[in-house]
Amino acid sequence: MNAAILMIIFVPIIEIYLFIKIGSQIGAISTISLILFTAILGVFYARYEGFNTLRSAISQLVKNEIPFYEIISGAAIAMAALLLILPGFLTDFIGLLIIFPPTRKLFFKKITSNYPQKKKNFIDGEYEDIDDKNQ
Repeated sequence: MNAAILMIIFVPIIEIYLFIKIGSQIGAISTISLILFTAILGVFYARYEGFNTLRSAISQLVKNEIPFYEIISGAAIAMAALLLILPGFLTDFIGLLIIFPPTRKLFFKKITSNYPQKKKNFIDGEYEDIDDKNQ
């Protein structure tokens, strides 16, 4: 079965299970308050990290370098913010892991190690356009 279909089925089941378990321990109002708190905190921290990533990307562009890490990091921060906004403890935990830079770098290192780094050789030279009418 496709991994996306399995996630669509099992993530809500795990979230409901965690709601019941944690809600029975700390109470319904506390559980709802905790979910709202993590959503608000996550959105604010995602905004902060997003601005840091944008600032870093601009400095990379000024140095005439491609901001590869910053592009991927920005997408990961957007995904983490979405996970933090969704109600649930599992999605909040995964979102928090993605949004913090040290754990985000660990995820990227694991993902990018599967793809070999391509090194391109460039040859510096000059060229001249030859017009067909002058020949």
